[in-house]
Parts: sequence; C-alpha cells; structure tokens
Amino acid sequence: MLTAGWDSIAVDVDDRLIFKFPRHDAAEQALRTEASLLAVIRPAVAMPVPDLILCPGPPLFSRHAKLKGEHLLAAEYERLPEAARQRLAAELALFYAQLHGLEAKKMEAAGARPIRPWLAPEVILRRAWPLLPEAFRPQAEQAIAAWQDMPPDPYGIVYGFFDGHGWNMAFDHGTNRLNGIYDFADSGFGPLQQDFIYSNLISHDLTERIAAEYETLSGRMLDRRRLEVLTTVHRLTELAEAADDPDMVKTMLGFVAAWMAPKP
Repeated sequence: MLTAGWDSIAVDVDDRLIFKFPRHDAAEQALRTEASLLAVIRPAVAMPVPDLILCPGPPLFSRHAKLKGEHLLAAEYERLPEAARQRLAAELALFYAQLHGLEAKKMEAAGARPIRPWLAPEVILRRAWPLLPEAFRPQAEQAIAAWQDMPPDPYGIVYGFFDGHGWNMAFDHGTNRLNGIYDFADSGFGPLQQDFIYSNLISHDLTERIAAEYETLSGRMLDRRRLEVLTTVHRLTELAEAADDPDMVKTMLGFVAAWMAPKP
C-alpha cells in the first residue's frame, strides 16, 4: 500500500503493477485527465512515462506497469559520478524540450489546464513571515519584490510538467540511470522557464546542467536570475500554504533553509 499521495491511494503489486484509487471526486477527475494527457505525451517523448489504463469500476481506478526505480533525493544526487549527472541532465532537458514542443490545442483537447497559481505576494509574506528565521527574512522580501517586478516570461506559456523533483522519478541507483517519470497531475500550461525550478529540490547543480543542455537543444536561453527568484518564491509559497500544519511547516522550513543558506 502506498498511502502518501494527496489524491489517490496506490497499490504496488509484486513490484510489477501500480493501481491507483482516487480518494474523492476531484481526484477521480484528475485521474481521468492524467490518463488522457499521458496518451498524448507518451508517443511524443523519449522519456518513459506511465501507460495509464483506466478501469471504470465502480470504483474507478487505474493500472500501469511500474517504472522500476526509486526516488532521487539531494544526498543521493551528490554521490553520483560526473558522467551520471550529465547523462541525467541531458535526458531531462530532452524531456522538457519535447514537452514544450507539444501543440497547445492538442493538449487542451486532452484536458490540460493552467497550472495552479501561487499565493498572492502579500499573502505569502503574511503567512510565512512568522515562521521564517530572521536571517532569511531580507532574502524573502527581496525575492517577493523581484517576483512582483518580473516581466512575463519572454518564451510565453507552454504545456509543461511543472513537478520535476526527485519524488516523481524512477531512478535506478544500481545503474545510476533514470528509468522514467510519473505523476502528471500537476502538469499543465505555465510560463516556460518555471518548468526548470523544481529540480532545485534535488540540486542546483542538476538544474544548471539541465538548463545548459536545454539551451543547446532548443536555442532558448534561460534566465538564471529568474530561475533563482522563482525557486525562492516557490519555497516560500509552499511554506505559507503549510502554515497551519506543524509537521508540514517543519518539512517546508527545511526546504527553505536548504535553498536560502549560502551556497558553497
């Protein structure tokens, strides 16, 4: 039983199949949408993604062959050799380039919608401020101000993953290879460059490598300052959203501290 998901309870059967059972009506609709999106995405990307099959039930559930591998977390990434890091970055850059090339009308017809917006700047600061260590408060104010002054993404709105952290990766730690990506529930239409911030939850080094590879593939030059500001705001908005949950606050504060602490 895999019960940590917000929307579904999953069952891993014999390390071969994954079954997902939605917890509520909204999750059921999200599962239908994810299956529809993956039917378009799967033949368009080189990266393995789930072949999600819906079973109408009742109750409605899905099944797919398990992508073999485990999560890729910060400490594990730090142990990867140079060649494995670069190969991972190249594969993820290609994944993003292929996703961003999907036709918007086709993805909209498949059910894609705008990604969930972050909290308003004043709400982020009001809710996160009492939780932030004093040393991080000036950096938080600066990031929120920079975000408010930030012009629209020059590359516009694209369909993207917008959830590219290591908890959505099937990584084989024995071979140091990525076997696939899953959980497209948070994918949708959003600013192109925002799609590159979530790998900072694994490592800033990985994000930089992905960005450099993506620039070579696509010809689009990514604004590193924009990525840094968006990453900071993302950490702050997640902290603000968790403000009433002491356990989640502790986790989110850890992510904030990991990002805002001086980098070597």
